[in-house]
Amino acid sequence: MRIRTEVALPASLVLAFALLAPAGAATASSAAVPALPTCRENSLRIGAAASDQPETVRISVTNRGAQACAVDRVPTVVFGDLDGPALPVPEGGSGPYRLSAGSSAYAAVRTLDPAATELRVVERLTVAGNPAHRGRTFDAASLGAPDGVRVWEPVTTWWHRSSAAADAALERHTG
Repeated sequence: MRIRTEVALPASLVLAFALLAPAGAATASSAAVPALPTCRENSLRIGAAASDQPETVRISVTNRGAQACAVDRVPTVVFGDLDGPALPVPEGGSGPYRLSAGSSAYAAVRTLDPAATELRVVERLTVAGNPAHRGRTFDAASLGAPDGVRVWEPVTTWWHRSSAAADAALERHTG
């Protein structure tokens, strides 16, 4: 005789596990969880500001929509017309990051590697919550860099619930 044990989990807990699972990972109950819609670009407010840390910019994304939606867990940050975005720390691929209606997420971007022996200077950077979005562009002066943003091997944290958590993550992974 076989004994079968079943545990019923609340839908919110199943959704939380699904959002934390690596992209493409399948779970036994993943079919029961409705996919979280990708945030529409016009429902997001993107922000960027100078940080009190050298060569660092704080960025944010706010869901202005009426429903929860997902942005990419890694912000897309590009510098002027340089090739490629800031690389994520920790390393990791694309995946969903849940934003409740009215909530915000924060990331920290280090624009210049402290050990850099070279650098480029750009007049703007663009931030998006999803690589498919055009994003919002900020000029260097608005980021506290009137002579341009200095860039070499830039990195960005994943989104976090607070700017303090984003700052700590940047320090942990680059400090």
